Amino acid sequence: MRWFLDAEEADPGGYYERAEEAVRQHDVQPWWKVMCLTGVDYFSTLGYQPGIAALAAGALAPVATLVLVLVTLLGALPMYRRVAVESPHGDGSLSMLQKLLAYWPSKLLVLTLLGFIMTGFIITITLSAADASAHLVENPLLHTALHGHEVLLTLGLLLALGAVFLKGFSEAIGVAVVLVVVYLALSAVVVVDGLRAVLADPSLITGWGAAMTATHSAPFGIIAAALLVFPALALGLSGFETGVVVMPLIQGEPGDTLAKPRGRIRNAKKLLTTAACIMSVALLGSSFVTTLLIPPAAFQPGGEANGRALAYLAHERLGDTFGTVYDVTTVGILWFAGASALAGLLNIVPRYLPRYGMAPDWARSTRPLVCVFVLIAAIVTVFFEAKVDAQAAAYATGVLALMTSAAVAVFFTELRRGHRRAAAYFGVVSAIFVYTFVVTMASHAGGLVIALVFVALIMIISLWSRVTRSRELRVAGVEIDDAADVVLARAALGRQPIRFIANKMQAGDLAEYDEKERIVRERNHISPKDQIVFLEVRINDASDFTSPVQVTAGRAGDHQILRCSGTSVSNVLAAFLLYVRDLMPEPPHAYFEWSERDPMDNVLRFLSGGEGDIPPLTHEILRIAEPDPARRPRVHVGG
Repeated sequence: MRWFLDAEEADPGGYYERAEEAVRQHDVQPWWKVMCLTGVDYFSTLGYQPGIAALAAGALAPVATLVLVLVTLLGALPMYRRVAVESPHGDGSLSMLQKLLAYWPSKLLVLTLLGFIMTGFIITITLSAADASAHLVENPLLHTALHGHEVLLTLGLLLALGAVFLKGFSEAIGVAVVLVVVYLALSAVVVVDGLRAVLADPSLITGWGAAMTATHSAPFGIIAAALLVFPALALGLSGFETGVVVMPLIQGEPGDTLAKPRGRIRNAKKLLTTAACIMSVALLGSSFVTTLLIPPAAFQPGGEANGRALAYLAHERLGDTFGTVYDVTTVGILWFAGASALAGLLNIVPRYLPRYGMAPDWARSTRPLVCVFVLIAAIVTVFFEAKVDAQAAAYATGVLALMTSAAVAVFFTELRRGHRRAAAYFGVVSAIFVYTFVVTMASHAGGLVIALVFVALIMIISLWSRVTRSRELRVAGVEIDDAADVVLARAALGRQPIRFIANKMQAGDLAEYDEKERIVRERNHISPKDQIVFLEVRINDASDFTSPVQVTAGRAGDHQILRCSGTSVSNVLAAFLLYVRDLMPEPPHAYFEWSERDPMDNVLRFLSGGEGDIPPLTHEILRIAEPDPARRPRVHVGG
């Protein structure tokens, strides 16, 4: 169990840096190697993108792919180059949106987007594994033996993927480099051979032009139709978010600092630009040759080119031996594309949900999360019967939601900083992605339904976790300034337990503290010789689950006051009392008044605002944090 839950030993492959860490100078790689890690997701879409484009656009597929390439180079690429500047420590575009809002709206937005992110990444895993199975099944040497067993093959690939992550992921980049280089080289051979065949037979181009103009007027009708069908090709945009998530793996320069890792940012931009350019050329070439050389019927569900257009050409034109080698390489990169997506999930979920208190504590550990994600992927695979086409809409919905949110985040970031020209440009980019997202949801409601299921599951699990973990001592530490330290030192000179009055400041004048001390001394029979210190709490952001408690000192006449800040009154008080307990020979005493509010109102105020019925909550947190009653700070309640 220690091995299973040990998050420190696990190596998920999608790293991020915490704010307190220095810029990584270890476990880093040249940018082109890290590009191969992200490329197993991005470049692997060549395995199914040309077939999906032909199925969605028919003869217009190359023109629609050109639109996709223009959106990639003029929209997605500049957008994520900007994300790389704003989020160089592996936060991704999600953190940019989080900074634009505060408190619960920020958390709810993140949770909603996490649902769409999980949709995109989970469907990336299942769709890639399903397409890998399709390549195996359609191989002439294996077709007879494997036909009809697509679901079992896909589940087997998912289990193998999970086994890799349970063992570790430290060699991922080396494997990714080999897979990407070999796959791109073999794909280039297939595309170049296809272009030679097209150039050798001009009738193919003539027939293609006739097929386009048969239903659409040239050129404006063709362009308009390509623009309308573009959302169906959005799968070719996947991979950009992974590129910024793995930025801490990119080798920077010796002068990089935590605040300004300029070398890393520069190399990340090289990664994004190079990957986008390679993919743009590959998408255009593959879409052109597959559309002209493959009969339309072969792209239909059940057809030999469905989900494997380039592999179909490899077998048809270059022989079964070359085709089988290409199949093996394609299966490898498609399977490893799931590894890239799983690494992204293992980065994002521990970064946000446990920090918000919206996931069980074991969600910080890699191996339990691997089991959960593989199980979810298996359920999705069985639901879709391991069919590539059936999962395309859900995949596009997740990918487009993520890219749309990134575009909007960049737009508002530029707008807030007064960069009007940049804001106007990214406003247009945002509009394109919003349009594409809306059209995709409207035409493929099933993808939206699946994404909303993930959103609902995250919301339910988050709420349940937040409620069940509300009694934890969720404090990252107690930080006391010099003045507060002097107050505690003086209070300890009397060799008596320190007595604190928990006070919610009203007017803040001397009369308030005089009256409060008089009432507490009378009700609890405290001797005038016993020194009393007032203890007050200010809530910073109740939507945060953990934060350090910061303590400062103040005075009102002869009354000494310690003021604490944190995310929840009860947790702050409990943490501070335990801190004082460890400094003194005897546990401190704290004095409270009963709340006059309705109990249910107190529950809601505690969950949403960190307040509520403070005395029993403080006592319960102390009871759980310190099982020994003799060492537990004393809680007194009167009223």
